[in-house]
Amino acid sequence: MSDNDFAIIAELVVSPHGVGTSLSKYVKEAVKVIDNYPGIRVWHHPMGTVIEAKSLDTILDVTKKAHQALFKHGCKRVVTTLKIDDRRDKPRKMEDKVNAVT
Repeated sequence: MSDNDFAIIAELVVSPHGVGTSLSKYVKEAVKVIDNYPGIRVWHHPMGTVIEAKSLDTILDVTKKAHQALFKHGCKRVVTTLKIDDRRDKPRKMEDKVNAVT
């Protein structure tokens, strides 16, 4: 197996702070960046976004761009949480993690 057979699965949460109780207008900006990033698979859920990519550099780059998007739209404080699952003993997809426990 080559490194191209493996996918890195990450969960990303980009949170604007100090903008009031409704955050959706800011979070939408991060979602746009993620949805338009080439070469990744994405699953948005109520508390964040799961990203699947072939490289750690891709995960880190899309995270950086999503984080910066909130500043471009008026936020003065952004907290971003990134959880990375980089498993290299077998190929898999994000759905495999769910299927393994259901």
